[in-house]
Amino acid sequence: MVKKNFKLLYSIPVIVAALGYFVDIYDLLLFSIVRIPSLISMGVAEADLQTQGEHLLRWQMAGLLLGGLIWGILGDKRGRLSVLFGSILLYSLANIANGFAATVEQYAWLRFIAGIGLAGELGAGITLVSETLPSNLRGYGTTIIATVGLMGAVVANYLSRLYDWQTSYFIGGGLGLMLLVARVSVFESGIFLQTKEKAVQRGNFFQLFTNKRRFTKFMGSIFIGLPIWFSIGILLTFAPEFAKPEGLNIVGKVISGDAVMFGYIGLAMGDLTSGLVSQLLGSRKKVVAVFISLTLAFILLYLYMPVRTASFFYFTCFVLGVGIGYWALFVTIAAEQFGTNLRSTVATTVPNFIRGTVIPLTILFKFLRVDLGLGMINGALIVGVATIIIAFIALRAIDETFGRDMNFEEVD
Repeated sequence: MVKKNFKLLYSIPVIVAALGYFVDIYDLLLFSIVRIPSLISMGVAEADLQTQGEHLLRWQMAGLLLGGLIWGILGDKRGRLSVLFGSILLYSLANIANGFAATVEQYAWLRFIAGIGLAGELGAGITLVSETLPSNLRGYGTTIIATVGLMGAVVANYLSRLYDWQTSYFIGGGLGLMLLVARVSVFESGIFLQTKEKAVQRGNFFQLFTNKRRFTKFMGSIFIGLPIWFSIGILLTFAPEFAKPEGLNIVGKVISGDAVMFGYIGLAMGDLTSGLVSQLLGSRKKVVAVFISLTLAFILLYLYMPVRTASFFYFTCFVLGVGIGYWALFVTIAAEQFGTNLRSTVATTVPNFIRGTVIPLTILFKFLRVDLGLGMINGALIVGVATIIIAFIALRAIDETFGRDMNFEEVD
């Protein structure tokens, strides 16, 4: 029986969700990887690359915020599969169109549209797998999804070296369209179909705000992930700027794509480790607490690294990725906190809302760095430590959900 249960980890929903997240991460991180060459080809001056990059990143994250809300509600109202199909079709077409962008304005709008599409993939996949697998395998399933998916950043960096930035976008869009064929064989969640027959509200986003405990869990589920996207959205994405003399003064050239790639290799290893340790300890919260602590240590290592060479810089990006490698646990916890009639709404909005925090984080970072004149290192230190403190406070607000039965509804 145990062996039979473990075979479920290789079932079609898990495989397709993992491949879907792979394409999702490829497309999401491709902008960070090709940011500099794509903007240079559009005539952006070198002095404006960081400012324009932050501008475009905010547009992409704004799309993720809006898309998280749209797809999350649709996932609870129409079903998990409708989101998987709709979201991947939208971001695939948007990324193909992105390859034809000729101006920064066009680039911004297409990153916004792609962001809306990218918002649906992870939440819907995690929700479907969480409701399909037995409770003793749920953590393994979501760990597989995250570990396979995060390697999409590695492939994106590799292909960006072989092809120009336009072709890299075309490849991402093409991979997404190919994945639609595999989606045909995926079946809908049985738990969702049972809830669909009941007289209960589904996908009512405002239900999250009508109950104090529910609201507290929702906000806690979001903010435990804040250090993850500070590290990705600022430290990894703007690695070349941190490496300059006014920052860390790194000896040797630092390439954005390589920094993101090493960070995501570490993130994949961290997700694999945190998922397995969570299963062994029978706890989600204890493991998240450990990894938030590791993230603080590795943020400090990044900002005050004792060896200022490019190779050590990349090593620091790798260990920083390991520290933030509780992404799979973060999304799993969100899915497990809430009943079936709100699960997709929460599991889809939570990761995208936390991705969307890159907008205020980059604005705050720029204010500290430029307006207050604190510089790259001190500005990043203040923002980074603040995200760690908020994450620990948020962790206290959520429930321990390991082994929880997923067949329940949220009722007022």
